[in-house]
Amino acid sequence: MTEIRVPTLGESVTEATIGRWFKKQGDAVAVDEPLVELETDKVTIEVPAPSAGTLGEIIAKDGETVAVGALLGQISEGGGAAKPAAKESAKSAAAVAPETTTGRPDLKSETTKPINAGPEEVRPKSDAKADLKAPPSDAPQAPSVRRLSTESGVDASTVPGSGKDGRVTKGDMLAAIEKAASAPTPVNQPAAAVQVRAPSPADDAAREERVKMTRLRQTIARRLKEVQNTAAMLTTFNEVDMTNVMALRSQYKDVFEKKHGAKLGFMGFFTKACVQALKDIPAVNAEIDGTDLIYKNYYHVGVAVGTDKGLVVPVVRDCDEKSIAAIEKGIADFGKRARDGQLKIEEMQGGTFTITNGGIYGSLMSTPILNAPQSAILGMHKIQERPVVVAGKIEVRPMMYLALSYDHRVIDGKEAVTFLVRVKESLEDPARLVLDL
Repeated sequence: MTEIRVPTLGESVTEATIGRWFKKQGDAVAVDEPLVELETDKVTIEVPAPSAGTLGEIIAKDGETVAVGALLGQISEGGGAAKPAAKESAKSAAAVAPETTTGRPDLKSETTKPINAGPEEVRPKSDAKADLKAPPSDAPQAPSVRRLSTESGVDASTVPGSGKDGRVTKGDMLAAIEKAASAPTPVNQPAAAVQVRAPSPADDAAREERVKMTRLRQTIARRLKEVQNTAAMLTTFNEVDMTNVMALRSQYKDVFEKKHGAKLGFMGFFTKACVQALKDIPAVNAEIDGTDLIYKNYYHVGVAVGTDKGLVVPVVRDCDEKSIAAIEKGIADFGKRARDGQLKIEEMQGGTFTITNGGIYGSLMSTPILNAPQSAILGMHKIQERPVVVAGKIEVRPMMYLALSYDHRVIDGKEAVTFLVRVKESLEDPARLVLDL
C-alpha cells in the first residue's frame, strides 16, 4: 500500500484545497499519472501517482482543506509491496534513535509516538525537565525559528524548547510543524474573511446563485485587506506623453517580432524605465522587516496578470540585466502559462516591485493596492488622446495616467514623486533607456 500525501507546496504555502480527483476509487493508475488537483494560495498544482497500482481509499474529498504532508489517499498493488519493509525499517530506526542520538525526537514518523508525548517515553526522566523547560518570556528567538514561525503560522512561544535554557531550536519548530500538518484539525479561517449578510427577500433569493470562493480568490481578498490594515498606503499620480514610445514601437514592431519571436509591447519599456528609477530611488525597492529596512540591490519585477480564477503576479527576475526583448519574451510566456494555470509557485515569489496594467481593460485611472511585502506598485492605464499644451501651443497627444501606490512608512512623498518623474522622463525620451540615462 503506497500513501499519497500533499507535497511541499513552496515557501510560505502550508495548506491547499482539494480541487478535484481525476480518478475514482478502484481505478488503475500509472506511475506519475496525475491523480488529484490541489488549489493553493497562489497556483493550482497536480499531484502525480507515486507508484502504479489501483487507487484505494480516497481520504481527502473534493473541497476539503489539507496541510502539507497530509494523507490524501492510498494506492494498492503495483509495487506497493516494497513499501511496508521500508516503513518497518523507519520504525526500527525511530525506536533506536533516542538511545543513539542526543535525544531530540525532531521529525518522527507517524508510526512512532506523538511529538508531544511525555519525555519519559523517549528519554530518562532525569532529562525531562531540561528538555521541555519553558523558555524565558524575554528569551530571543533564533532567526531560523522566527522565519519558520512566520511561514508556517505555528507560534514559537507555544513550542517546548530543547535548547539551552529551554530555548526553541529549529528542530523543535520543524517537529511542531510536522505535528500540526498531520493533525486532522480544520484550518482556521481569518475572522475578517467571514462575513454574514442579511437574508434576501424570498423573491430575490430565488434568483440568486451562491458559489464558494476559490482558495485563490479567498487569498487575494485576505492579502489585499491585510495590506490596507497594516501599510500606510498613499497614491501619487502623473501623466506621460506616449508619442515617442508609440512611434518607436510602430517603427520596429515587425522586425522585432521577426527577430525575437515576441511582440513588442509597452511592458518592456515600462519595466526598463522602472528599473532605472528604482536605481535612483532605492527606497521604492525596499521593504520593512520588523524595525529594519531591507534595501534590495536586485530588481525582480512582478507583472500582474488577470486570469479566470483571479489575479496572479509572476516575477521577471534581474530586469536590470535583461534587454527589452528578453523582458517582453518573459512576460509573454508568463501571461500564457498564467491563463493556462501552468505557473509554478517559485515563479511568483521574490518580487521587489510590481507593475499592473489596468489600461488593457479600459481603465483611465485607479489606485492600485500594494503587493505585500513590497513597498510600491505602479499602475498603468489606458492611452487616450487629450489636448495638452506643448511649447505654448495646444496639441492632441496620446496620454497615459500613471499611479504609484506606496507605503509611506518606507517611502517619503518626495521620493515617490521623484520616482514617477524619472519614469515619465524615460518614457517620453526612450533614448534614455538605451543610453542608461
